[in-house]
Amino acid sequence: MNSRRDFIKHLGLVTAGVALAPSMDLFAAKKSWFEISLAEWSLHKTLFKGDLKNIDFPQFAAEKCGIYGVEYVNTFFKDKANDMTYLKDLNNRAKSSGVTNVLIMVDGEGNLGDEDAKKRAKAVENHYKWIDAAHFLGCKTIRVNAAGKGSPEEVKNRVVESLSTLADYGKKANINVVVENHGGISSHGDWLSSVLKSVGKKNCGSLPDFGNFYEYDRYKGVEELMPFAKGVSAKANVFDANGNERNIDYVRMMDIVKKAKYKGYIGIEYEGTELSELDGILATKKLLERFK
Repeated sequence: MNSRRDFIKHLGLVTAGVALAPSMDLFAAKKSWFEISLAEWSLHKTLFKGDLKNIDFPQFAAEKCGIYGVEYVNTFFKDKANDMTYLKDLNNRAKSSGVTNVLIMVDGEGNLGDEDAKKRAKAVENHYKWIDAAHFLGCKTIRVNAAGKGSPEEVKNRVVESLSTLADYGKKANINVVVENHGGISSHGDWLSSVLKSVGKKNCGSLPDFGNFYEYDRYKGVEELMPFAKGVSAKANVFDANGNERNIDYVRMMDIVKKAKYKGYIGIEYEGTELSELDGILATKKLLERFK
């Protein structure tokens, strides 16, 4: 009797263990510290050719790349910022594909550091519609550029003023205004971090790009910009036989990003020529997934 009772008791424990195992695994599952998004510029050749339209970008990201966060570039829907019918359609397409609209990269709307006060004010005003569009699409952020002529200090003063105005406008819609190291003086991490520190607004930050530092040390630049980061751009151009980016030490870069306690989206921006745009995106995705 005892042995039979012990056997049933043992069987019950084993069964319970089997039943509990999946839920225990769920508790043990570790959530990644970042999510992967896709910057639309990775497909700029395909888009400029007309083989892909901006309206279909979210579905492409989900179905072809297995990526469920997208970063739009305003170049590919330049005349649609105020087109509510278009934006509603874009929003619905993203939702139907299970895609999150992350940000809009804004180019071609004037220099925020322009010497001419009227042109500068117009540039600021031109960005308002993209803040409104970002809000409508459910994005959290727009990316702007810090460009202008003059000494670094002169450009800084003008850009600080413009960014402050944009950040105040963005705050009403809970939209971040971020600056990318995107050529010229903006690709100097010390200068751009100084600009953002001077602005001093919570919704004004940086979008560090691994590849846009040119004559400036890229690792130093990313480290300087990470305290202000509200997004990260993972640039990639060429890969070795082991799937590593040949010109950028991703181990070192991702360590800098992680040590800054960053949590959020890291956007793939493939600009290479050795692989097709799709293959380059997938290679960059595979590389990033090593660090999750």
